Amino acid sequence: MTILQKFSQVRSLARSINAAKKILTERGEANSASMANDLLSQYRLLDEDQKISFYNALSTKFNPDPDVVLRAAQEYKREPTGKNLVHLTRVSEPPRQELLRRINRTPGGTKEIVAMRRHLIKNLDKNPDLKTLDFDIHHLFVSWFNPGFLKMHQVDWRSPAHILEKIIQHEAVHEIDGWDDLRRRLQPDRRCFAFFHPQLPDEPLIFVEVALVPEISSAVGPLVNKRSETVEPSQYKVAVFYSISNCEPGLKGVSLGNFLIKRVAEQLQNEFPSLKTFVTLSPITGFMDWVSAGANLGGAVVKPQVQEKINQALQVLNFKNKTWPERLFNGWSPTNTTPEEQESLIQLCAIYLVLVSPLKGGNAVAKFHLGNGAKLNRINWGADLSKKGLRQSAGLMVNYLYELEKVEENHENFVKGEVIYSRAVSKQM
Repeated sequence: MTILQKFSQVRSLARSINAAKKILTERGEANSASMANDLLSQYRLLDEDQKISFYNALSTKFNPDPDVVLRAAQEYKREPTGKNLVHLTRVSEPPRQELLRRINRTPGGTKEIVAMRRHLIKNLDKNPDLKTLDFDIHHLFVSWFNPGFLKMHQVDWRSPAHILEKIIQHEAVHEIDGWDDLRRRLQPDRRCFAFFHPQLPDEPLIFVEVALVPEISSAVGPLVNKRSETVEPSQYKVAVFYSISNCEPGLKGVSLGNFLIKRVAEQLQNEFPSLKTFVTLSPITGFMDWVSAGANLGGAVVKPQVQEKINQALQVLNFKNKTWPERLFNGWSPTNTTPEEQESLIQLCAIYLVLVSPLKGGNAVAKFHLGNGAKLNRINWGADLSKKGLRQSAGLMVNYLYELEKVEENHENFVKGEVIYSRAVSKQM
């Protein structure tokens, strides 16, 4: 990079910061929109390091005045009226939130702020002071990306090519092996639904893939086999949610998936009254890491016999003799293990999902579905024979059952630390 180019970028950084300050002093909406456009033009000229400097400026130079906040808080404490509360709320809001709102009003502003947070998240560990800016953007995104504002669309083979390409690109659970694979996943007995934001009409934010089948699926292979036979509508009895993928890292922490699953279930039930059962076929990420580390219950209070079951199962598996990666390297699979190992792994998995899921650091997929009001319904042996499935869960997968009339009650129980599970899971423990 030449000296002239470096000078130009330094000048763009200074102009970006000054433009941000100027926007907040402008009362007219038309002028502030024009200034926000100018700010984005300057921002786009910054390199990676300068963007971090710009974020630091937003995090440190656009805070509320502590003296003003203190006086307002004291006034509210002295006289807790609605008027004083409104005043306290206004003066305690960081000015950068209003700056972000004004940027959001410009054409392409929403997309730019989403990209900004995507970049921010990647750099938070090295720049912890940026957490204030990240908190404010997340706070605004919770409102801007409220599911009430989002549009749910079915993605099918007639959808625009750039949307289909994004589905292939962002599938995070079961990789899509090219266009033939995608075509099978979009046949009438397979459905794909995605959320879109009005300001990002060509960007699926999150999507879910569903299989319409005669019975609850216990293995993912048949669901993602691109050569599998299609099922006739008269046989649709069960909707299996077998994959859900977030497309936009910049929306981390913004709850979308739970609303999408419920909305899809309602639409499918209206379209196919014969559908009576809504379940997932979900991976159990991190299960074998937990087992390999000693199956620690993280402080959960359990009966002595439960701890004894864990100890006996670990003794059967005997990972001290040969680690899990070593066993996989030597050809271990669900089809060639002993009945004792199979029983031990299923038992540990049931304990892991029932007792560890509600805890901090519990399985993220389990937290998502159980917190969404699903019931832990069944643990399936040999359900995912892919390298990824064997590595993370010894090929085990789990069905979470969505009984639409019970999701609120189940959600409340999970919030209190209780996992609702079936008699089948109880027997597996």
